[in-house]
Amino acid sequence: MQQQDKRRILVVDDSEGIRGYLASLLELRGFDVDTVEDGRRAIALLEGGAAPDVILLDVMMPGPDGLESLRAIRELDAEVPVVMLSVVGNAESIVSAMQHGASDYLNKPFEEEELDATLRKVLEKKALEEERERLLAAFNEPGAGVVWRGAAMSALRGTIEQIADTDVTVLIQGESGVGKEIIAREIHDRSSRSSGEFVKVNCAALPEQLLESELFGYEKGAFTGAFARKRGKFENAHGGSMFLDEIGEMSPGLQAKLLQVLQDREFSRLGGNDVITVDVRIVCATHRPLEEMVRQRTFREDLYFRLNVVNMRIPPLRDRREEIAELADTFLERYAVKYGRRKPELSIELTHALATHDYPGNVRELENLMKRVVVLEAEAPVLSDLRRLAPASRGGRLSFEELFKELDATAGQVPLREVGRLASREAERETIAMTLERTQWNRKQAARMLNVSYKTLLQKIRETGLREPA
Repeated sequence: MQQQDKRRILVVDDSEGIRGYLASLLELRGFDVDTVEDGRRAIALLEGGAAPDVILLDVMMPGPDGLESLRAIRELDAEVPVVMLSVVGNAESIVSAMQHGASDYLNKPFEEEELDATLRKVLEKKALEEERERLLAAFNEPGAGVVWRGAAMSALRGTIEQIADTDVTVLIQGESGVGKEIIAREIHDRSSRSSGEFVKVNCAALPEQLLESELFGYEKGAFTGAFARKRGKFENAHGGSMFLDEIGEMSPGLQAKLLQVLQDREFSRLGGNDVITVDVRIVCATHRPLEEMVRQRTFREDLYFRLNVVNMRIPPLRDRREEIAELADTFLERYAVKYGRRKPELSIELTHALATHDYPGNVRELENLMKRVVVLEAEAPVLSDLRRLAPASRGGRLSFEELFKELDATAGQVPLREVGRLASREAERETIAMTLERTQWNRKQAARMLNVSYKTLLQKIRETGLREPA
């Protein structure tokens, strides 16, 4: 087995002959090799910063044996592959080793081909894991899962670029699930504060007293259960950004205290008198209509104007349909990597259903749908749900005018050979729907008029998602 990229292997065995043999064998195959005679020296190497790609670990050794050494190795490095070397017949030890995180095992004496095959397997698995981590890190980078090509999102990106390096407060508005936190993180990561903390607080998740202590911290003895001083989120965000999600849920009392912090950049912990000064950029988000809340006097007008220096409204996904296909593909790839599954290719039926769905849950809903497709390795349940959730006013069907609009919106994503089949299916759906309406949903009469069997008509009704009006 030829090794193109230099990999380092640590051999741990009390037999000098075995260590020498393995070192010579592995070096001939292009590996760098370290050898030690017991578990203590192996642990010392790892604690000293050595980072082998594979460890070959003997089971039977004086001092800490292989199993004890394996447990210690796993505490230092949970990921490094460990191949156990065992004499034939020591099955109980091997089972225990595998339960404690060994990657594989070899029975002594072993053939060179066995060693080659085992190393190839664990190194390929390690490479796949490293690639998965790399891809997941890329998917979690700022802006991952955002499509900026649409007019609305391009305008938002332009605004982000204009304001990122300022300290102005930003109010992000939009329905739940549109991606308000992603936009907030993008503002932080493009700013000069990106080396500081991005601290998120969900104002809807905590009752008033807990939220106040989370934001401002408390001194020992401030209330029952305050056994020690605790720093608040504002202190943690010093030099960085604070993201206050669902700001519309904040109580009037806390609104007043927040306004004071925005004006003076100062506050005191609960139960304390010391004045703490902070340098924090505030980004807020809400799905509620704050302007209306100000008129109804459920949200402070002075705080609203202090927060609303820059207002960014994120349109719902149903108004950004040109993004659906690319977002769906991004989520499919992300979860295929995360769960180690094959990235699925969506059928024309599901592609069309995704393009026409109204997405009350917005981007988050689309993400969860694609996660289901990957995890279940089947699209039928998702397609069934989308058909069931189709607006009743449309009877689960599109007019040809709507169909052509959808084809135009997804131009280049639907192969030409599929367009005819899609139009034919829509024509069939329209014809069945009109016939059912004419017969007041008398299915037997409709089947006779359409010259099909009753069973065939029932099947077509299910396939097209038609529903009898209530």
